[in-house]
Amino acid sequence: MTGKDLPGVFKILEEQARNYEEPVIERQHRKRSPFRTLVSVLLSARTKDDTTGPATDRLFEVASTPQEMAALSQKRIERLIYPVGFYKTKAKHVKEMSEMLIRDFGGRVPETMEELLTFPGIGRKSANLMLGVVFGKPAICVDTHVHRITNRWGYVKTNSPAETEKALREKLPRKYWIEINRLLVIYGQNVCTPQSPRCSICKIERFCEKVGVNRDR
Repeated sequence: MTGKDLPGVFKILEEQARNYEEPVIERQHRKRSPFRTLVSVLLSARTKDDTTGPATDRLFEVASTPQEMAALSQKRIERLIYPVGFYKTKAKHVKEMSEMLIRDFGGRVPETMEELLTFPGIGRKSANLMLGVVFGKPAICVDTHVHRITNRWGYVKTNSPAETEKALREKLPRKYWIEINRLLVIYGQNVCTPQSPRCSICKIERFCEKVGVNRDR
């Protein structure tokens, strides 16, 4: 895939995204609460959306602000978010993050990479997602889908998400930075899957070099 292919590819990806359910992070962002989105980002790590979605809904029915969340015991948070992956650690992080927001940021979610990285459980990928999706700042969130698919396309040749982020920052036009994560998460969950991607229904197959694909459907 080359740079000249990108406008057509992103147009198709946007059209195809309408056929599938949007990621849980996007659904929480619709609530217009940076705090809810931040908590959802933390809970979604290494957990599928069909588990994260109900867990976040249960949690936010009980506590939807940093003050309400900080007032809950860690055990209560654990029970509310179970069975998300690493739920005990994530419950601890949610409580600590809520306390930090109150103590250090006046209850408001900060808008810089440096400040977001001070929260437990929030790494560069999650911070970039917050910066782009919530605050509209130029940021590329590279998760497993973005890393896999852009390498599969042949658009980048990298060995890790960190390398992919660096490569995309140098190569990908800024107008695609924020949207690439949402679109490739949707496409990666439903079409361009890790194993046996569904190439027979893929609308952008003609642009893809299928790097590393040994078997498809």
